Amino acid sequence: MPDSLPSLSPSPPVPVPVAPAEPHNAPLEQRPRHALAAPEADIRAVEPAVPSAPPNTAAPPQPQWAPPPQQLPQAPQQPPFAQQPPPPELQRTQQWSPPPPQQPQQWAPPPAASQQQPQNQQWSAPPNYQQPPQQYGRPAPGMYNSAPQQAPSIDEVRMLRTARRQSHAGWRRALHQMSGGAINPSHSSDDLYYRALVDRIRQPVRGDYRIAVLSLKGGVGKTTTTIGLGSTFASLRGDRVIAVDANPDFGTLAQRVPLQTRSTVRDLLQDPSIFRYSDVRAHTSQAPSRLEVLASERDPAKSEAFSEEDYRGVTKILHRFYNIILTDCGTGLMHSAMSGVLDLTHTLVLVSSTAIDGARSASATLDWLTLHGYDNLVRNAVVVLNSARPGAPNVDIQQLSQHFLARCRAVHVMQFDDHLAEGAEVDLASLHKATSRSFVEIAATISDDFDRQQPPRS
Repeated sequence: MPDSLPSLSPSPPVPVPVAPAEPHNAPLEQRPRHALAAPEADIRAVEPAVPSAPPNTAAPPQPQWAPPPQQLPQAPQQPPFAQQPPPPELQRTQQWSPPPPQQPQQWAPPPAASQQQPQNQQWSAPPNYQQPPQQYGRPAPGMYNSAPQQAPSIDEVRMLRTARRQSHAGWRRALHQMSGGAINPSHSSDDLYYRALVDRIRQPVRGDYRIAVLSLKGGVGKTTTTIGLGSTFASLRGDRVIAVDANPDFGTLAQRVPLQTRSTVRDLLQDPSIFRYSDVRAHTSQAPSRLEVLASERDPAKSEAFSEEDYRGVTKILHRFYNIILTDCGTGLMHSAMSGVLDLTHTLVLVSSTAIDGARSASATLDWLTLHGYDNLVRNAVVVLNSARPGAPNVDIQQLSQHFLARCRAVHVMQFDDHLAEGAEVDLASLHKATSRSFVEIAATISDDFDRQQPPRS
């Protein structure tokens, strides 16, 4: 090892060319290229050798190039949580609709965030969003409504207070009249039952409905039943009702109403100018109940000529102008007009007395109809049991009714009435209350067949 090392004297500093001074605010494009392209190693070597400028010197400091500061990656800034859209779970259950266009401030949902919020946090509207006022009966626009309700229609609006109808009979009517209408008692159960019967009678009829009233035995009240039933229909309904006398043995149907014309069914058939209702009205008589009656021929020699063809011709004319047509048949079943009556009718009203012989005749009538192919009329028939004298009958009405109910649709019992027993004109106002109620019940039973009527046999 040598005794002494050669002394190393510092070499004189190498002069570094310095670029002319540039302003600090000069853009990079205007700076000298050599200042920007200086190698990083040379600058690091030169930096320790550059003497610092003395304080308070007049020369400005020389700008030196330094690498641009390295920018650290920053996390993407998330919008406030209040402005995030609702999670998908809430978007499926809560349907949001934008405010109406007429509002000055409209809020639009913010853009979807890059990171989804946790599902356990609920979404709220932005702070500047104002909820519109609630409207009656319908959710206001812009509200979140999971189950919107449909506005009620006019037919669904309830009446909070309705006028009460006054009673038509009894002490309730008297109390209403004595108080001048200030006291109006509620309807009794009997009034409600009567109103239900009237509603059944007033149901609409499609086309015309034909009713045949018959009995095999005379003197059981067949003609009075025809007048009472027809008057009930005409007084409670607003359409036209007519009763035709098809008895070939000098029928008396026209004698039970005020006589307004002497025209008969024969005159109607021979009239060539039947085009309007007024043309038919010239051949009928009308009762106070608005029931019209078409009389039969009064000459016994000519009445026998009333045949099946004639009855079909009369029915062909009447069904164009009347809704309900009643036919008062004769006592026999073998005359020619009876065949046309049974073929064209919709339902039968079989009249019988409460006596044993009258009940047997009515049962024999049902047997004859069944054997001759009219079993559908038997099943749809209505049996009327007329009391021939006042008081309770001698037979068991309950058992008699059960006998006919096994074969027919309904059975009604008619109590004895002095006004009907007179054999004169029939006025509904002169009947007993029980008799009037019986006619209303019979009419309601027949009316139940209006909506399911079957076309008659041709």
